[in-house]
Amino acid sequence: MITALLFGLVASSAFIIGVVIGLFAKPPRRLVAGVLAFGGGILVSALSFDLMEEALEKGHTTYVIGGFLLGAVIYVAIAELLDRIAAKSPKREGRQAEDVVPDAHRIPESPEIAAISGTALLAGTVLDGIPENAAIGISLHAEGQSLGIVLLAAVFMSNLPNTITSTVGMREEGRSTAYIFGVWTIVAIACVISAVAGYALLAGLPGNLVAAMLALAAGSILAMLADTVFPEAFAIGGPVVALSTAVGFASALMLAQMTGGG
Repeated sequence: MITALLFGLVASSAFIIGVVIGLFAKPPRRLVAGVLAFGGGILVSALSFDLMEEALEKGHTTYVIGGFLLGAVIYVAIAELLDRIAAKSPKREGRQAEDVVPDAHRIPESPEIAAISGTALLAGTVLDGIPENAAIGISLHAEGQSLGIVLLAAVFMSNLPNTITSTVGMREEGRSTAYIFGVWTIVAIACVISAVAGYALLAGLPGNLVAAMLALAAGSILAMLADTVFPEAFAIGGPVVALSTAVGFASALMLAQMTGGG
């Protein structure tokens, strides 16, 4: 349990680091996109060869496929709901923090609309972080630190650039520094809790349910990658981010071998 807490804290520290960079520095957009794609490549490798492979070893294929598809369905359903809520704000084009309309800070917003927008924004950022961090805790319980380290690296590398671009988007929307730090602190806490909960959730479960939970986390992560990470990276960095993705994938395989997870 303590290990899951520490891993969750390290992974979630990327949120706070990303906010500081987004507020006080201006890294090249293509560099941010490259790092985002790199983290995405690590996650693809981790969910393919670690989470799903471990799931297939622990349970029947039916449970694995069912859990995987259920994870994707849950993510997509919640994301669709949040998109509809965020659409009610005149300053936003979606639930992601960077989905702001031009000159959003000049558009008046009623307290009610601001509350709706803020709720969608907070829920959207938490939604993207929870599957990854829950997977860290689940993997620590199922296979130990070898897989957890791979996922830790992947989650950190994907959280950092995503937080940077999201912080810039919040600034463009006219949000205060206190508001931005507050949102990402809540996200970080929620993600740490999800890592610990993912670890505790598997205690005493039979093999088929453990397999289903591993696959559910993998399905949620893959849906998240397709929904946010890769589209955002391509929009900012162009086709060259494909190389960053491939390098991230290969790096995860190497890390898994070095830590005994492959």
